[in-house]
Amino acid sequence: MRKLFVALVGRPNVGKSTLFNRIVGRPRAIVEDIPGTTRDRLYGDAEWNGVSFTVVDTGGLEIIENRKKRTPQDQPVPLSLASIGFIEEIRQQAEIAIAEADAIIMLVDVLDGLTPADADVADVLRRTDKPVAVAANRADNEERAQAAVEFYALGLGEVFPISALHGTGIGELLDQIVPALPMGRGEEEEEPEALKIALMGRPNVGKSSLLNKMLGEERAIVSPIPGTTRDATDTYLTWEGQPVVLIDTAGIRRRGRIEQGIEKYSVLRAMKAIARSDVALLLLDAQDLVTDQDAHVASYILEQQRSIIVLVNKWDLIERDTYTMDAYTKQIRAELKFLDYVPVLFLSALTGQRVSKVLPLAFQVYQERMVRIATGELNRLVEEAVSRHTPPHKAGKQLRFYYATQASVDPPTFVFFVNDARLVHFSYERYLENQIRRQYGYLGTPIKLVFRSRSKEP
Repeated sequence: MRKLFVALVGRPNVGKSTLFNRIVGRPRAIVEDIPGTTRDRLYGDAEWNGVSFTVVDTGGLEIIENRKKRTPQDQPVPLSLASIGFIEEIRQQAEIAIAEADAIIMLVDVLDGLTPADADVADVLRRTDKPVAVAANRADNEERAQAAVEFYALGLGEVFPISALHGTGIGELLDQIVPALPMGRGEEEEEPEALKIALMGRPNVGKSSLLNKMLGEERAIVSPIPGTTRDATDTYLTWEGQPVVLIDTAGIRRRGRIEQGIEKYSVLRAMKAIARSDVALLLLDAQDLVTDQDAHVASYILEQQRSIIVLVNKWDLIERDTYTMDAYTKQIRAELKFLDYVPVLFLSALTGQRVSKVLPLAFQVYQERMVRIATGELNRLVEEAVSRHTPPHKAGKQLRFYYATQASVDPPTFVFFVNDARLVHFSYERYLENQIRRQYGYLGTPIKLVFRSRSKEP
């Protein structure tokens, strides 16, 4: 199932970041009583009633031109003086968040009452077909909760009095918005039956150039200016009779270097592209090799448990000898903390060197991702592994394995029934993973090991 997104929108200083922190469950957003504190997007994972989704915090949405029409004799002063130079850019961010979201929570402030700025935001939301809930914030007592009824005049449906600061009313709000998410009920777009490959990396590592070389034609804009690609763009092709979707994404920068404007939501779209993909191609620049941001992008991919191939681009610019490739590979594995299961391919999108190997390798990785091990074979493997390396013990209690089964593929997930899951040390878990990979490969694919305690020993 694809990742689901809930966007928080509203005029400046209504408590969006406080609500974001409340739903996510930890203080991720900076919360200040100054309009305009949140300028760029911020996202965090949350769960409600067993449904996982991502919450997107946005900057305050101001429609300055509407205020000019209402008071043509006066030059309107922005509500967010702290963001006076970024009003249009913040508006673009919020509108993109609305377009990308599966559901929307509009925040208003019961202390201020219904304002023209709230009505402007509501006008924007009425043009979307996404589910919308109105959260009337700072309703900290019964009198304020009663005052929230005036926001029904926005015409967006039910209004939920809440206090983001104290946590009251949040459950009722989520009870309304989460069931409205398109969780496999036909609302979401059908993904094509094809191998979906996402091109990932920081700006200017050559993602669009690689896409063009793979396609054999100029299908994406190529520029030496970082950040040219701002959207996640799908390109369909057929390779040896097999359908493929190549997903070109914007470069993911470090948060501090993300400029104001539409680029901020490039990261959100890149995250959605990762969740949609079967295999992610992580491009590195051979001249820089591994940077901190490369490690961040890699962590995004692995958090989504996507299969991954590391592509070292601009290899034509490197002076090399017989040992250079091995040295680079060791450095990449050390700095990205990859073990041998992630393939590394050195290429040049400019000259075409080894570009022809990318798609065959991606198909190989995907095929191994879908490998299922028969239960009997898996249990024999575990029995042999245990006999070679005695399981750990703690306080005189020995870890015992009773049964193992592969619960699923995509990603490969294995469940081990043991006497006490607390006895499983991470080093022994890694040992079992290595034994599985030694026999069955799973090239480029993370695998999950789940240990469950059995209440009674036989």
